[in-house]
Amino acid sequence: MNEMSLSTTPPGLSNYLHEIEAALSAAVQFDADCPDRLREAMQYSLLAPGKRLRPQLVLMACELCDGDTQAAMPAAVAVEMIHAYSLVHDDLPAMDDDDLRRGRPTCHKQFDEATATLVGDALQARAFEILARDVQPPECAARCCCELGRAVGATMLVGGQAADLASEFQQCSLAELEAIHRRKTGALFRVSLRLGAMIADASDGQLAALDDYGDNLGLAFQVIDDLLDVSGSEDHMGKRLGKDAHKGKNTYPAILGIESSQALAEKLIENASVSLGIFGDRAGPLRELALFVRQRNT
Repeated sequence: MNEMSLSTTPPGLSNYLHEIEAALSAAVQFDADCPDRLREAMQYSLLAPGKRLRPQLVLMACELCDGDTQAAMPAAVAVEMIHAYSLVHDDLPAMDDDDLRRGRPTCHKQFDEATATLVGDALQARAFEILARDVQPPECAARCCCELGRAVGATMLVGGQAADLASEFQQCSLAELEAIHRRKTGALFRVSLRLGAMIADASDGQLAALDDYGDNLGLAFQVIDDLLDVSGSEDHMGKRLGKDAHKGKNTYPAILGIESSQALAEKLIENASVSLGIFGDRAGPLRELALFVRQRNT
């Protein structure tokens, strides 16, 4: 069990964490055909301490749309595998060149760069294998694979990463920065909600509301992440701070200042909560999660 993942999440939002951790652990158990070092590195990266926000979003959206959360667990595992792969690759020297992640050496520091590259490749492939194999019926699995593939591909997550790298040491407008992070960070939040809702056979109106919530929540998460890089605690964050400025990254505090960035985060959290109006009081857990994102220090 990953104790940090439980301790960094409010009690009201930890209903699914034990199940998520067990499912993640089971997903990276392989037979003898998987080389030991690769298996160990995949487990090290996927099971590292974390809040598991994205898999929780899958299950919360599924439950909110009257679905079976166990039926959505493969999608929850898949999105966390994609998230872990993106972090492993993002930490590589050719990308953001980080040596600390969640309070531990990054994958390429703990193992080596080649192994870290292969870990990302393997986690991404495993995510789609689990989604295609375990989501039922097969028609829903195909839709989920298509949604996730688009969300993490060249026009969304990976495209956002590429645009982020290209903007280093370049002047960037607020609109351009938001466009980068709606892809780089927001896309995985949004698709997590969509997968859970699709497995629950949600209506178009429910999907649209969850899209709005995910857009606002994902952008708020990034604004707060930028603020924490300026004024957070390395002990809480578990990674080096101040690296955005060193890398010439465009950030919300750099463009707007700290106070205006804080105000923007508040507005985005408010918008996220308002977007859930169609669900009434039943959306309480998602509203609580949005407040947790606003208050986080890790």
